[in-house]
Amino acid sequence: MISIDPNTQSERDIYKLLIGSVVPRPIAFVTTLSEEGVLNAAPFSYFSILSSNPPLLSVSVQRKQGTAKDTARNAMQSGELVIHIVDEDIVHAVNETAANLPPHESELVLTHLTPTASEVVNVPGILECKIRMECMLDQVVSLNGTDQMPAADLLIARVVRFHVAEELYEHGRINAAKLKPVSRMAGNIYSSLGEMFTIERPV
Repeated sequence: MISIDPNTQSERDIYKLLIGSVVPRPIAFVTTLSEEGVLNAAPFSYFSILSSNPPLLSVSVQRKQGTAKDTARNAMQSGELVIHIVDEDIVHAVNETAANLPPHESELVLTHLTPTASEVVNVPGILECKIRMECMLDQVVSLNGTDQMPAADLLIARVVRFHVAEELYEHGRINAAKLKPVSRMAGNIYSSLGEMFTIERPV
């Protein structure tokens, strides 16, 4: 077993250790609206569930030299975002939205994806996604760095509306095999759902 002190590692080395170890990671495909009305779309794999009551999700958006990315800035300004689950049918299009475009350009122009109106929030969702969740921004936590230059913005989002493709919804549950979710591994490697198995929880 190799012992590694993170204090002796560069930020890039720590990043590689983390993304290679914490796998597979679900991908949040997030849409937000800028103050100018530009629909921003971007994928994030620092993403998880925080709570079911209330329904809270977390998306950590890394900063660039202390500057908030479009997704975090838009969400903080409007208080709204839509989080989608990435599946095999859209993963290539979602990857295109990772391009580094200026704030006045929408990443969706690089794709075939279609904006669709939300029911509760003003931010449009993406029609082709099998699961999307309209969210209100519940809290933002600045991570690490300093107050003047945080390293990341942790967005805590409260789900106010679920949209689930009819073929996935079975007696209140999601059929994962039909969803065909995609997750991130390290580098440019992605993973499909793969084999599933059952283990009974102890009584």
